[in-house]
Amino acid sequence: MFDKSGKADIGFLCDVDTRRAADSVKAFPKAKFYKDWREMYEKESKNFDAVSVSTPDHNHAVQAMAAMQLGKHVYVQKPLAHDIFEARALTAAAKKYNVVTQMGNQGASNNGPRQMKEWYDAGLIGDVHTVYAFTDRPVWPQGIPWSANKADIPKELDWDLWLGTAPYKEFVDKLVPFNWRGWWDYGTGALGDMGCHLLEAPFSVLGLKYATEVQASVGSVYVDEFKRGYFPDSCPPSSHVTLKFPKTAKTKGDVTVHWMDGGVQPE
Repeated sequence: MFDKSGKADIGFLCDVDTRRAADSVKAFPKAKFYKDWREMYEKESKNFDAVSVSTPDHNHAVQAMAAMQLGKHVYVQKPLAHDIFEARALTAAAKKYNVVTQMGNQGASNNGPRQMKEWYDAGLIGDVHTVYAFTDRPVWPQGIPWSANKADIPKELDWDLWLGTAPYKEFVDKLVPFNWRGWWDYGTGALGDMGCHLLEAPFSVLGLKYATEVQASVGSVYVDEFKRGYFPDSCPPSSHVTLKFPKTAKTKGDVTVHWMDGGVQPE
């Protein structure tokens, strides 16, 4: 993305898994490669201006924060952080260190949200008091116990670096590079993965700020015919979150937003 602009040079690459990095290393043969982002920051901070963070969710905040503390501009893939505290800390840091920041959210950059805003501003939609946003996600396992499929760590992967800020667990097969999204230690579930895309338009079009009320329900999991399972480390298989927002300058009254995932849809 950045190299196609013609205004940036890719000077350094960093990935804990050389298998995942192979295509980028091939595409940018002049870029120096690191496995440990901390080592790269320490050794090369005088040689780069900005950082792009595309790691699993749980490591976004610490990597972006460290870059801003060095005075570097940051582009962080969605979701911005692993929880609300981290998001607020990053927002404060961006102001403190006076750096340029952006969250990678292509859902906010296509024609759909812009067209919706034009329609709403022109009065074509009318007064909006309720919004439904739903997705087929998760398309990875959720609502399940931790895997018993322990395996040898691939030689190309530095497991400790991948874990980063997360509590230590032994490596299990098929968690990386994709299925970590369904575990609270690493991901943010379907809402964190898709909410940035689908909920951006209601916020930007209606001028929504902070919710005043939140209610959530999740799908049940059964481990056999009559026994309900409880797996707090795993994100739920489905959810319905209702958020109530106060009136804004662009609405006539309060707005209720319904988020649904895992196959749940409006009636």
